[in-house]
Amino acid sequence: MIRTVTRHLRRAAGSDAQRGAMSLLVAVVAVALLAGVALIVDGGGKLRAVSKAEATANEAARSGAQAINVGSAIAGNGIVIDREAALRAARSYLASAGVTGTAELSSDRRSIVVNVTATYQGVLIPGSWQIGGHGSAALVVQGG
Repeated sequence: MIRTVTRHLRRAAGSDAQRGAMSLLVAVVAVALLAGVALIVDGGGKLRAVSKAEATANEAARSGAQAINVGSAIAGNGIVIDREAALRAARSYLASAGVTGTAELSSDRRSIVVNVTATYQGVLIPGSWQIGGHGSAALVVQGG
């Protein structure tokens, strides 16, 4: 009786050639889902790291642009950024943020550009990626 029921169930499920096909399908789908999750997690993490690098570069540029050459302004020669103080302030901000980068002052000493480089370490995907950020700040004089 049990053999008859088992035989009917096998016949209804298909031939023995199909045995294990469902397990293979589940394994393939599981691997594909895991790969998709890994791409989402590490892709999002890399985007956050790039956003942080951009914000850090912008903040470093702002801190540098606040270093005004007071002597030049008092003497009536215009309000410009103090080159050494601005570069020192920008580099100090980068160091405190734990990133590396460069800071450059424009030739007219009215704007500063900062470039940041950092590394993103993958969470689910092994390896690391170099990322960069760019920021700038310009001296704006208001008043009459």
